[in-house]
Amino acid sequence: MRRAVCPGSFDPIHNGHLDVIGRASRLYDVVHVAVMINPSKKGLFSVEERIELIREATADYGNVEVESFHGLLVDYCKQRDIPAIVKGLRAVSDFDYELQMAQMNMGLSGVETLFVPTIPTYSFLSSSLVKEVAAWGGDVTHLLPAHVHAALVERLGDR
Repeated sequence: MRRAVCPGSFDPIHNGHLDVIGRASRLYDVVHVAVMINPSKKGLFSVEERIELIREATADYGNVEVESFHGLLVDYCKQRDIPAIVKGLRAVSDFDYELQMAQMNMGLSGVETLFVPTIPTYSFLSSSLVKEVAAWGGDVTHLLPAHVHAALVERLGDR
């Protein structure tokens, strides 16, 4: 069985993430979406909320499993016998950082990293930018699944 992981914080998941996950789901039998826990970051959504938002957003793919993980991504991969990491690249600046991570992961565990270029429509998109624009009242409906947009608007309204 061909397996891969798409890791990230997904706070919140947006259409750029879904493009990469969807493309990976066509290449692999099982795609794990690992919501990485970073205790030094305070997310807008809890890890549990992010998992639920991702599960709903990826339900139609049929071969996506979503869970959280704390620690090294290569340990996550080893524990689940996952030989490949799939990462989206938006720009050259992403490549510089992601190449270092890919080389470290390969050196630590032999796990391969595959880079998927984002489609131009989403090349600028990040969760941080979506949250910032939404917080200032900007329209981000076209950048998120409808249920994620509703959750974002509700959460920002609670602040």
